Amino acid sequence: MPEPAELAWRDAQFNLSTCMAIICADPALRTEAQRLQASLRAEGFRNIRLLAKSKQRERVIILEKAAVSAPVTTKESYTIDVSDEAVKITAPSAHGAFNALQTLLQLTSGGYVQGSAIRDWPAFSWRSYMVDVGRNYQPMDLLKQQIDVMSRYKMNVFHFHFTEDVAWRLHFKRYPQLTEARHMTRQKGKFYTEENLHELIRYCRERHIVLVPEIDMPGHSAAFRRAMGYDMQSDSGMAIVAQIVKDFCKEYDLPYLHIGADEVKITNPRFLPEMTRLAESMGRKVIGWMPGGNFPESVIRQLWSEGSVDHGNDSIQYIDSRQLYINHMDPLESVISIYQRQFCNTPAGNASALGATLCLWHDRNVAAEEDVMTMNPVYPSLLAFAERVWKGGGTPGITVAIGPGIAAEFAGFEQRLIAHKVRYFEGMPFTYFPQSGQQWQLYGPFANGGNTAQEFDTASVRPSQTATGGTVILRHWWAPNLQGVLAAPAENTTWYASTRIWSDRDGETDCWIGFHDYSRSHASLPPIAGKWDNRGSSIRVNGALIPPPVWASAGKTITLETPYTNEGYAYRAPAKVYLKKGWNIVEVKAPVASFKGRDWQNPVKWMFTFLPCRNE
Repeated sequence: MPEPAELAWRDAQFNLSTCMAIICADPALRTEAQRLQASLRAEGFRNIRLLAKSKQRERVIILEKAAVSAPVTTKESYTIDVSDEAVKITAPSAHGAFNALQTLLQLTSGGYVQGSAIRDWPAFSWRSYMVDVGRNYQPMDLLKQQIDVMSRYKMNVFHFHFTEDVAWRLHFKRYPQLTEARHMTRQKGKFYTEENLHELIRYCRERHIVLVPEIDMPGHSAAFRRAMGYDMQSDSGMAIVAQIVKDFCKEYDLPYLHIGADEVKITNPRFLPEMTRLAESMGRKVIGWMPGGNFPESVIRQLWSEGSVDHGNDSIQYIDSRQLYINHMDPLESVISIYQRQFCNTPAGNASALGATLCLWHDRNVAAEEDVMTMNPVYPSLLAFAERVWKGGGTPGITVAIGPGIAAEFAGFEQRLIAHKVRYFEGMPFTYFPQSGQQWQLYGPFANGGNTAQEFDTASVRPSQTATGGTVILRHWWAPNLQGVLAAPAENTTWYASTRIWSDRDGETDCWIGFHDYSRSHASLPPIAGKWDNRGSSIRVNGALIPPPVWASAGKTITLETPYTNEGYAYRAPAKVYLKKGWNIVEVKAPVASFKGRDWQNPVKWMFTFLPCRNE
């Protein structure tokens, strides 16, 4: 994972215990050869030497620098040829060789490398993951853990967003007041030193990842205003920002500077063009959010909203982040929707459509730093994203359901996803369980007249349609841009759903159960005490009602400063559900009144989740 562009299995295995050496004659690939040697030594193969040439009849692994034919992004391409006698890796660059090593290590199990012939290349040159540490600080070891996962799955850009309204989290020698605790509104006093950022840059570079820093301007800059006493767009504020840009570009050797510029009223039309020219004069390629400010044509646009691609101007480069905010996604929905995506509305990248960035914006405060990882489906989403942005293809539009046309392909991907979860993510948050085998019969719609407590008899009614998955979204809060399972969802209706669950024994089974996905960027009200939700949803297993949890925040006043507790099924203890040996019947009632939420912080996401927590 990602699945190679071309892969042919062979009835052969290369025995690592009989491997005598890694052969690398080209100095350009020596670092990768040393990396492979260290990885194999960590697996117990300590006698594999690193040589420039091999003796005859020795079993060896060969790293060779040579051109590899590929339709796009040839620099990162590679081939692998595995037989009983040898492993040969060919790549045009160290980065291509690094990519090959990630694949080779995945092919290795039990001391053998599976026989295969691979030719591979990425569909998109920009394969990025973004973390927002301005709103919620993350410690260095957690950042490195995520970078390690990125590198294993051939992602190549780490987008580091460290300035926000909440806090400015990168220290500047000239302006130390920016990171003073009194100017932060949460996790006060937590920031990164110049040495920390240099360390992250090195850590990324060693893994062929480019760090893209974001100094958000002139929006999301309340922390700057508190610390400096000026609005960024004022003459005084603009002079300070210009000095910050100069100091930053002199201090850090990086090819890009992201300047943000979204969600702000531009009162000074000179601000963004001048900051762009300044950064460009210091050798930086500038990136900004779109929709955003008045950018010059040279700025790369990072799209965060639908309808923001200017297809009439092929000279403008862009990166796709539309509906790629995992803080808004249900854990099971995230993998389904991301896997089916077609980034940049094209099957493969080009000079204009660079690729995509998966974003982690956790606006709401957290009680503990690691909660950002447990309350968002970071790793399952990242693996689905890495697969799709490497392979390209996908389906136009955004769907949050497993459609019949994609079901078999998705089931195959899911098998690989779970295999990687078990092999590589032990002890790490990985909020996903297999769902492609769970089939639902849906009954409805029944007109409830706004009375969501009303019951309807489904005994003599045939199913209206079927659905697949552990989470079934009838209507997303962003409909119609995101398509749920209902083609024409209607207000004041009730749907029922049923499925069968097999159990090998009598006894309790851990299950995920839920009826709403709480965005980690909303100050949403908690569930009502004693209820699953405020719509009157319910669930029965073998005829017995399953009670909701005791909600820790029920009845409390909620703001963005209120951390989540047990609202989401993926970060509370699973429900203990008694299953009998054999088939068990699960029945869900899912009514809705209005699709209009109480306010923008409380949108209506009409959905239900039921899934046993098991990896098979």
